[in-house]
Amino acid sequence: MTRLRLGTRGSPLAKAQSRWVAERLERLHPGIGVETVVIKTSGDLSLPVPNVKTAFVKELEEALLRGDIDIAVHSAKDLPEKSAEGLCILAYPEREDPRDAFVGAEACRTWAALPRGSVLGTSALRRKVQLLRIRPDLRIEPLRGNVDTRLRKLAQGAFSGLVLAAAGLKRLGLQVPSESFPTDVLVPAPGQGALAVQACSERAELGALLSALDDPDTRLEVELERRFAAAVGGGCSTPLGAFARCEGEGVRLTVFFSDLLTDRAGKSAEELSSLVERLRRRIL
Repeated sequence: MTRLRLGTRGSPLAKAQSRWVAERLERLHPGIGVETVVIKTSGDLSLPVPNVKTAFVKELEEALLRGDIDIAVHSAKDLPEKSAEGLCILAYPEREDPRDAFVGAEACRTWAALPRGSVLGTSALRRKVQLLRIRPDLRIEPLRGNVDTRLRKLAQGAFSGLVLAAAGLKRLGLQVPSESFPTDVLVPAPGQGALAVQACSERAELGALLSALDDPDTRLEVELERRFAAAVGGGCSTPLGAFARCEGEGVRLTVFFSDLLTDRAGKSAEELSSLVERLRRRIL
């Protein structure tokens, strides 16, 4: 039996995502066994790093280049614009729910029931800016840690509600009352809800194995979102959302960008409109 070593972060969500990929590969290729290899990253160890998302990716990419693992599974929204030299994304499996979800405390289970002045927890500046446009009365506080940690803080009364990625709740199988925002109300992060399977470019045999896992619509949507973010200069400190959806023979792209809380991007509305138009023409 051929065995593949699949590298993953050590968080519960990362391991759940990797188990899903491993099981799918074993079903698609009955002669293959997939061994999960947990790679501890600086972000998981709570070490001081300039960009936590980059840290989540870097150690996995280094393990691939050393040959310690054959493939790595990432959350697509964590990936930088380009893979490290010698690596490529061989598969974007079918996307899970891309939306952001509201999870309320016991006293206010729904978004509509959230009292004025409530404290809301979220880790993303993108969410904070968009939420304050909808509900300027709210107080939004930063919230870090894995999903279980965030839900525990909610249960302890630190927040009236949380905003999390719906995909994470679903992949973890958490049966918590939640309410998802429409993607045109709260525009998701580029790649949100999607996974990316990475490998060394020279491993041609892996391309053949992983091609059955690749979803063409998800690949087109995520790559378009990532190109938009790269062109704008979006990073963790930029309130930026991008969501693409294949519709028939076309693709609908919804974007959100604000310089309300940062001056790092420096793109005018006219420049963004021009960028979207150039991306549209490239797709056509």
